[in-house]
Amino acid sequence: MERLCGAKLPFWVANETFHTDRPDLSECFQLSVLAWLPCIFLWAAFPVYVYYLKKSSRGYIMMSILNRFKTVFGLFLWIVCWSDLFYTFHELRIGHTHPPIYFITPLVLGMTMLLATFLIQYERLQGVQSSGVLFIFWFLSVLCAIVPFRSKILKASGQDDIPDKLRFTTFYLYFGLILCELILCCFNEKPPLFSNVVTDPNPCPETTAGFLSTVTFWWFTRLAIKGYKMPLEAKDLWSLNQRDSSEKMVPKLLKEWEKEQDKARSSEQNMTSQAVYAKPQPSTTNHVSGGTGGNESSPEEVEVLLSKAAPHPPSFLRALIKAFGPYFLIGSVFKLLQDVITFVNPQLLRMLISFTKQKDVPDWWGYTLAFLMFVTALLQTLILHHHFQYCFVTGMNVRTALIGAIYRKALVITNAAKRSSTVGEIVNLMSVDAQRFMDLTTFLNMLWSAPLQIMLALFFLWQNLGPSVLAGVAVMVMLIPINAFIAMKTRAYQVEQMQHKDARIKLMNEILNGIKVLKLYAWENSFKDKVLAIRQKELDVLRKTAYLGALSTMAWTSAPFLVALTTFAVYVTVDENNVLDAEKAFVSLSLFNILRFPLNMLPQVISGLVQASVSLKRIQNFLSNDELDPSSVDRKNTSSEFAVSVISGKFTWAKEDQPVLNNINVMVPQGSLVAVVGHVGCGKSSLISAMLGDMEKVEGEVSVRGSVAYVPQQAWIQNATLRDNILFGRSFKEHKYRRVLDACALTPDLEVLPGGDMTEIGEKGINLSGGQRQRVSLARALYSQADVYLLDDPLSAVDAHVSKHIFDNLIGPEGVLKGKTRILVTHGISFLPQVDNIVVMVEGRVSEMGSYQELLKQNGAFAEFLRNYALEDVIEEDEALDELIEDELFPDDVLSNHHTDMVDNEPTINEAKKSFMRQISIRSGDSEIFRYRSVRRHGCSQRRHPEPQEKKKPLEVEKLIQTETAETGRVKTKVFLEYAKAVGLVLSVIICLLYGCQSAAAIGANIWLSQWTNDASTNQTKENVDMRVGVYAALGIAQGVLILVNCLLCRAYSMLRAAKLTHRNMLQGVLRAPQAFFESTPTGRLLNRFSKDVDAIDSHIPDNIDIWMRTFWYTLNVLLICSALTPMFLIVIAPLMVFYWCVQRFYVATSRQLKRLESVSRSPIYSHFSETITGSSVIRAYGRHTAFVLMNDIKVDENQKSYYPGIVSNR
Repeated sequence: MERLCGAKLPFWVANETFHTDRPDLSECFQLSVLAWLPCIFLWAAFPVYVYYLKKSSRGYIMMSILNRFKTVFGLFLWIVCWSDLFYTFHELRIGHTHPPIYFITPLVLGMTMLLATFLIQYERLQGVQSSGVLFIFWFLSVLCAIVPFRSKILKASGQDDIPDKLRFTTFYLYFGLILCELILCCFNEKPPLFSNVVTDPNPCPETTAGFLSTVTFWWFTRLAIKGYKMPLEAKDLWSLNQRDSSEKMVPKLLKEWEKEQDKARSSEQNMTSQAVYAKPQPSTTNHVSGGTGGNESSPEEVEVLLSKAAPHPPSFLRALIKAFGPYFLIGSVFKLLQDVITFVNPQLLRMLISFTKQKDVPDWWGYTLAFLMFVTALLQTLILHHHFQYCFVTGMNVRTALIGAIYRKALVITNAAKRSSTVGEIVNLMSVDAQRFMDLTTFLNMLWSAPLQIMLALFFLWQNLGPSVLAGVAVMVMLIPINAFIAMKTRAYQVEQMQHKDARIKLMNEILNGIKVLKLYAWENSFKDKVLAIRQKELDVLRKTAYLGALSTMAWTSAPFLVALTTFAVYVTVDENNVLDAEKAFVSLSLFNILRFPLNMLPQVISGLVQASVSLKRIQNFLSNDELDPSSVDRKNTSSEFAVSVISGKFTWAKEDQPVLNNINVMVPQGSLVAVVGHVGCGKSSLISAMLGDMEKVEGEVSVRGSVAYVPQQAWIQNATLRDNILFGRSFKEHKYRRVLDACALTPDLEVLPGGDMTEIGEKGINLSGGQRQRVSLARALYSQADVYLLDDPLSAVDAHVSKHIFDNLIGPEGVLKGKTRILVTHGISFLPQVDNIVVMVEGRVSEMGSYQELLKQNGAFAEFLRNYALEDVIEEDEALDELIEDELFPDDVLSNHHTDMVDNEPTINEAKKSFMRQISIRSGDSEIFRYRSVRRHGCSQRRHPEPQEKKKPLEVEKLIQTETAETGRVKTKVFLEYAKAVGLVLSVIICLLYGCQSAAAIGANIWLSQWTNDASTNQTKENVDMRVGVYAALGIAQGVLILVNCLLCRAYSMLRAAKLTHRNMLQGVLRAPQAFFESTPTGRLLNRFSKDVDAIDSHIPDNIDIWMRTFWYTLNVLLICSALTPMFLIVIAPLMVFYWCVQRFYVATSRQLKRLESVSRSPIYSHFSETITGSSVIRAYGRHTAFVLMNDIKVDENQKSYYPGIVSNR
């Protein structure tokens, strides 16, 4: 540095810097290091930052007053810096020579100020509202300028006249301008033009928050204040950030998963081509292997020439890492910084203890060290919370992507896959397994951070205590195999527990779906016993896991103490000269305390990793299931004159099963009405499923021209209004809608329903009759205006007269659908003469096909079918007519005519053909009766409901499905007491006392250590070694035993007892609830309680109680000891406690309510999912796949809207 500064300006003068009461840095140091440091930072960051801005342009910001001031100040700074440079040249001209530093520093500073000014404008053009890079630059500039600021004042005050007035003036101008730039940098620019922030009604302020606000999470304060003043509601929450939405997250994961599957398929093909010879046979099975396709060869066709090489399955873990790894890595960098800074405090503590021992040293040393310890702790806290923020957001994004991927997969998996993946299992995948990933990401960095912290701690301990540390290392090495064994066993138990959980949720789903039948037969107790039997198995596994967890917790909680004990014991016994003084003991103790966190967290992270690996395998297996191939049904065949054609079709429900349909050849002309008839189980519904593409196509071709409307045998009704069920996502047109209602005989029903067509229909149409549900399903099909209508026995659930009305007005040759292609599965033989063609199914084959007359003449399977069903059909219809007539009107003329017709037209089996024709005449004659009765019935209903329709409309319809409400305010004491009662009041008190004793033993060991270190000052170290080590060991062992007893009592007994009682009471309450409760409560809401919330009681609540208890007792004991030893401490601690109590009340009010809102918004996800699974065939048939995926994404985003602020509130 002598070349730059010259001989007269030394770079470092220790006496002026350290050993003086008025410390100062040399002028050379100020002009070089302090001046260049901010410049180096900006020039180093410039290329990376410009590249980042270029890649992530957010739009254009108009030139504002704030931006103008920043630019003008930047130009002034350039002028000020270079005025120093030109003044130095001027002095050179007049003979005053200066060292090169006087030329270089102003030149570098001036160029840096020009660069900063350029960045101010470039950021504006790229839409940056607040610059982190420039804020750090200006902050560093001000920080580095504070030293010369003080130095120049000190020099000026010590002299009569200022020697270098121009440089003195320019420096203070420079300081004022960079301070102004720093202040201006704290304010935000306006949002860029046409950005989402402008259009969003309630945007998240994080997107527009300044750098300082983002670093300190200050942008959240507004919501915290609002939550403190009044309980938050869903409408108060901000919109989810676009980057965290399902729209961005799910495709990102699915894209990587597709790549993994493609890679696995290509490696499998390469392996097959190298080691396997297969006869090339085209595969036409109607599924896509693992998601996108691929041919397979049957085992008989494969000859293995070399060895059987198992193909590598696609790695879902790799897909997750590629999708979310880069963002997570930012959090990992923060964690690395935090780990490094953690070890600064023990070194500062060493220096502080050393400072207290030294005499005749300046006081400012102590103040500086204390200030540095505070700054280090503050910096460590900020960095740690940003690490947690990145981890939590990654976890949230993983959960969003997993739910989206599972939902999309569930819509398209084959029927064979549905056998292995039940609704209960898939709900668990979405709730429990996705949550496991979310929980793991929080502390996943501990996998590398814990070993790093342990190594650094041991390195510093080696420096402090020497080779004695190896004894502590030996203790940790001994614990590793124990922990490995526990982790392996825990994984096995975890798999078993998830199997029991799946079985329990599956059974609960079946119970909730069939609750009406359950209550009718009074089977509640028997099903309750079945659920509780599965629950008991689950609890037995949890108990075994708790035993292992207790051993693991004892081992790793005692580990830091055992390491300290062995290290100190070896240190003082190995050499008589080794003295355990205060500096060695407490610096070592601070390092042991640092060691405590990674050693405590490592078993938890390993346990979480084990659980997540089980969940990963389950999700990977589900996502690897085969999918239905959309190309199996040709929908683009416009050349054929047939609307629907099946040529040489062979179909099965699963590729390993025998074919259900064989040699199917069906041609349906455009605009014709075709009836499919046959005995029960002959394959009629399977034929419709084959035309929809829901079956595995083994052979043949299927072609459907145009759009499809599908009416399933069991009507699928959504939890929505009647109108929404009919519209099914299409726009409302009044005239068309009324025609549909009339054709489907729904108009009279609207008068009975409390809200007309705006009446909310419960899940699975629980508040509609079977006939009404079927007519709503028909109305949905009619309103869709499709080209092809696939009607799977839609008339079976409706009364005889209604079925005739629907056939005449809707399906038949004179109905609304005339001219459309209709395929009708039916058992009603009365309609068969009016259809164009009849397909007769016998044992999975098309036996006959032709018109009614043609088939009668053939006297084959169709005639046999008519003989079997004719008498039943007539009797059923006439009984229905008799009941309606007797119940309602008793008109003599109609009744007598009907009776005459019945006697005259009674069919006889011997004269089958004649009776069929006469039966048709009966049906046509009965149409008059139906019309007359319908009119009279309508009249009766009008008499029963004399209130005019106009007056009924303004009445508000009460919602059937009540929105789940969140509690408000503090968690009631009653809730805590209920849990304590479930645990056992006496046990609860004992557990609390055990936690207190455990904490007292830990602090007692530290007090004993401090007494031990006092022996060094009284030269009693040799005499008391055995006694000191013995008592220290006894306190540590007591602590370990207390931990073990506490864990066994708490986890393995009392809290599992609470979990058992809570589940049993909830199950009993649900099963004993009246039917009305199930009509107004979605199944998803109840499944959420039995899956996610029960999992929280089993796993999360015990963990949280453990953390709270440990923290509470440790804090209480520390405060008591500090107050006892230093009574003056109470003066500081009293106001601090009040302050922290106020802060805690302020933030907890918001955090608590956000947690409740998150829980409430979770249920609709599962309700919608259960509903979707049931109606997946209908959704696919109508082409509503994308719409339902979007609905699921909206519900997930709505849930994350409350979860995301909840994350921030904990920062």
